[in-house]
Amino acid sequence: MFRTAAKYHIGQVLRHRKHPFRGVVFDVDAMFSNTQDWYEAIPEDVRPAKNQPFYHLLAENDQSHYVAYVSEQNLVPDDTGEPITHPDVPDLFGDFEDGRYPLHFQMN
Repeated sequence: MFRTAAKYHIGQVLRHRKHPFRGVVFDVDAMFSNTQDWYEAIPEDVRPAKNQPFYHLLAENDQSHYVAYVSEQNLVPDDTGEPITHPDVPDLFGDFEDGRYPLHFQMN
């Protein structure tokens, strides 16, 4: 049986290793769980392995807010100490404190 352990946690603010965006984790898949079409749309020379955690982020860049799905290998902790301004953050999380967001509700 294959097992993975997520390096990052829900409520943590991360940034993409190569692209200029950051976001807060709101869900984690132990391994790739998106569509094959989505996966194949990534250029083969930079396509991440499927057998690693993938993170759902409320993401932002200088121009917009969106939801991103990113492999663990392409994320690093955000060290700016700045909150995320994505408009959906208040729906899921409490106030930004000590570099992270607490969940508003209990998850199963």
